[in-house]
Amino acid sequence: MATELDLAGSPGLGGEHSKPVRARLVACLVAERERWPLWLPVLMGAGIGAYFWLSTEPPAWFGAVLLLVAAGVAADAWRRDGNLVVPAALVAIAAGFAVAQLETHLVAAPVLEQRTRAVAVEGRLVAVDPLPEGARLVIAPSRIEGLDDDRLPARVRVRLRHGEDAALPGAWLRLKAVLMPPPAPAMPGAYDFQRRAWFEGLGAVGYALGRPELIAAPAGAGVAGWRVLVQRVRTAITARIRAALPGEDGAIASALITGDTHAIPQADADAFRNAGLAHILVIAGLHMGMVAGIVFFAVRAALALVPRIALYRPTKKYAACAAIGVTFGYMLLSGATVSSRRAFVMTGLALLAVLVDRLSLSARAVAFAAAAIMLMAPDAATGPSFQMSFAAVAALIACYEALRPLLARWHAHASLPRRAGLYLFGIAVTTIVTTLATMPFTIYHFNRFPLYSVVANAIAVPITGFWVMPWAIVACIAMPFRLEALALAPMGWGIESIAAVARAVTGWPGAVLNVPSMTAAALALIGLGGLWICIWQGSWRWFGLAPIAAAYLSIAFERPPDLLVAGDSRLMAVLGPDGAYLPSTRKGERVAEEVWTRRAAARLGDPWPGTGADGALRCDSGACLYSAHGRVVALIREGGALAEECGAADLIVSPVAAHRACRRGRLIDRIDTWRKGGHAVWLDPGGIRIETVRDWQGERPWVPRAARRERIARDGD
Repeated sequence: MATELDLAGSPGLGGEHSKPVRARLVACLVAERERWPLWLPVLMGAGIGAYFWLSTEPPAWFGAVLLLVAAGVAADAWRRDGNLVVPAALVAIAAGFAVAQLETHLVAAPVLEQRTRAVAVEGRLVAVDPLPEGARLVIAPSRIEGLDDDRLPARVRVRLRHGEDAALPGAWLRLKAVLMPPPAPAMPGAYDFQRRAWFEGLGAVGYALGRPELIAAPAGAGVAGWRVLVQRVRTAITARIRAALPGEDGAIASALITGDTHAIPQADADAFRNAGLAHILVIAGLHMGMVAGIVFFAVRAALALVPRIALYRPTKKYAACAAIGVTFGYMLLSGATVSSRRAFVMTGLALLAVLVDRLSLSARAVAFAAAAIMLMAPDAATGPSFQMSFAAVAALIACYEALRPLLARWHAHASLPRRAGLYLFGIAVTTIVTTLATMPFTIYHFNRFPLYSVVANAIAVPITGFWVMPWAIVACIAMPFRLEALALAPMGWGIESIAAVARAVTGWPGAVLNVPSMTAAALALIGLGGLWICIWQGSWRWFGLAPIAAAYLSIAFERPPDLLVAGDSRLMAVLGPDGAYLPSTRKGERVAEEVWTRRAAARLGDPWPGTGADGALRCDSGACLYSAHGRVVALIREGGALAEECGAADLIVSPVAAHRACRRGRLIDRIDTWRKGGHAVWLDPGGIRIETVRDWQGERPWVPRAARRERIARDGD
């Protein structure tokens, strides 16, 4: 590995000022050439990000041609001088772009264009997600009443009021349901469920009316695939766990064993999240490492009891093989999520190193795992699970690479109390590092930051590792003998303790810091700075702090919208003088209200007054006038108020069609929100800036075709 660079002298950046800066940078790069391959998955991720950043879908051939051109440049560079540094970077970027575009076209399936009435749905049950109340079914439909076969979505997701009505995956069902297209983001820049649904094959969502009916499989239906069979096992195990351990403890136990988190009550999920313990509920490196360690040492200890095997056989390798098999099964049982796949690849590489008598190169293992997941599922790179998982692991490896000599000295000849103290120290360091590494992604995706996570993890992680997870393994072993209740009961005691810690920490003053959303550019800057620090080993790595600091400072300059309009135009909200959003009604969309207030780190204020004034808002029975930053917005309540307000305000917002009745001034009406989705408005003395969901999404395959046609038609008017 590269040696530490000295800032005071060559080849550091601080000495020999007569040297050109470029020469010193080249010297630093050459000194750390062994770390260059670690940038390849980063560049691949940049290519994936570039594809999803586009506002217009490129031609279907573009990604493949881009990759061929980059490969040609690399081949030419190899023939000329053998220098592949820059060409390899171009190939990695092009490969990321190409695989992202390829995946988009491979998963293409019809998407429902408009809400249906109650229709009959028939199809194979693919997955069952238990909920605190009822269940959620994912169905591969063979028939939907009123839809032609060529317009059938690949998957539909419906909610059942009663969970006991759900069958096991693989069964064929008939039910009545109201279906609708996947919902658009609540505002520009918010979570895009439509894109996620596209890559999951979900072409419609909705709710069931009544109970589903089991039907016979149609002729030629074939047998269920292995994914459905795995889901069937997961569903059966989840049901067994919740039968033996009812309530929230059973829901959390299911999350730890099968990865099914949907049944956890919202209050408990919020408590874990606000205490910084949400990672315990998501099967990732912590759980995979614990399971692998428990199986490895248990198998090796068991083999050591047989003298002939212990003396003449490689028990360490046998134990590693057993651990690989169990962790692979655990990954499948967890639903093969992004975090569990990454954890399995990392754990598998470490165990594979045991089999071949080699030390595992942890940093390269992370790079390999990231590249593998991005090649298999490029869209995963845009989600919080991938980003937070790899950020945490990369930061931990970089930290412990630097601390390894110090920790080795501390552990040498340490007494038992000192080892216990070092273990707690390790938990504290791990929590601090992972918290700092995942903080920008937590802010970007969830707009919250738990302040007491170090304390919560110092208590909860040992309970999870030494008590909860061993009993989880015992429960799985006992399940074929129907004795799982004997192990799930003590597992539940540990879960109760962890939940008590989460609730207690969440109740402390200022437990959660609400932070406004940062831009995607700021997140990219932080990611680049963090990778610069984690990948390089010389002292120049700390230059990565500059883009991180600049990105965090940019949050202070972000200004929330002054006015928000929901996609159905029935709900509006204005930003009050005290920073609270004042909704037009309390009977609006709860999801939109939650997204608006969370992304602005604001609270929800009182609804608009019937008449009178409330700060910058003056209302009568027909309309409200909102004043901010020298601008006036007329918010129409009754259609008859249009004639009076038309042209008198800088902007008019109407829940009814108003373009024909009012042709003066800027206007947002029901037709605009129907065509372009939710609107966000910023008022300034120099003008009015309006952003819409559809313009933010762009012309992409996952944006419903009907919405795209309507936007094109409107832009052509």
